[in-house]
Amino acid sequence: MRIIVGFPAGGSADITARLIGQWLSERLGQPFVIENRPGAAGNIATEAAVKATADGYTLLLVVPNNAVNATLYDTLNFSFIRDIRPVASISRGMGVLVVHPSVPSKSLPELIAYAKANPGKLNMGSSGIGSTQHVYGELFKMMTGVDLVHVPYRGGALAVADLLAGQVQVIFSPVPESIEYIRAGKLRALAVTGATRAEVLPDIPTVGEFVPGYEASGWAGVAAQEYARRDH
Repeated sequence: MRIIVGFPAGGSADITARLIGQWLSERLGQPFVIENRPGAAGNIATEAAVKATADGYTLLLVVPNNAVNATLYDTLNFSFIRDIRPVASISRGMGVLVVHPSVPSKSLPELIAYAKANPGKLNMGSSGIGSTQHVYGELFKMMTGVDLVHVPYRGGALAVADLLAGQVQVIFSPVPESIEYIRAGKLRALAVTGATRAEVLPDIPTVGEFVPGYEASGWAGVAAQEYARRDH
């Protein structure tokens, strides 16, 4: 069995796929191989799943990108709605707004004030155009009126690596991708995107505590090629 993931190793999608793959392998007694196919905001991986042999041995890890791409791209070699069918929901989670330590903002209100005073100076990394991280950031920009320059990457792990290096200054990162860097003091967490504070980051406020009405969360699931699911 294989699980195709549309992002590089080390990101939240990859971590989720490896955890569910291990869980399935232990219970079914069959090996599950994670196949990373990054690029085009998950479209490369989705097309690989659609074109896979319809034998029931291929799963696709699906995330909000897949739903966004269905309306964002006019010309694709597949139809996510027609060719892919859900199998199971796996998880829901929130993001965390993290900044490089060089950013002179210790709180979310300070970041908003700094960004407004320095329009276009802060780069906002994400795991790709239309990704959850991108949507989190664009919603934040729209509701606060700040000007952050979007820098898309082929995956969240790559964006975090450049955040650590100071190439970008802000990311709305999935919690699993950045929590160890937050704990180590390498990144500064200013707020989480959920409706309530995260259990693993209880001292970090929500964005909504300072930006009324802001709330954003992501999800992940597994899906299969329509014909494979129908026959198997």
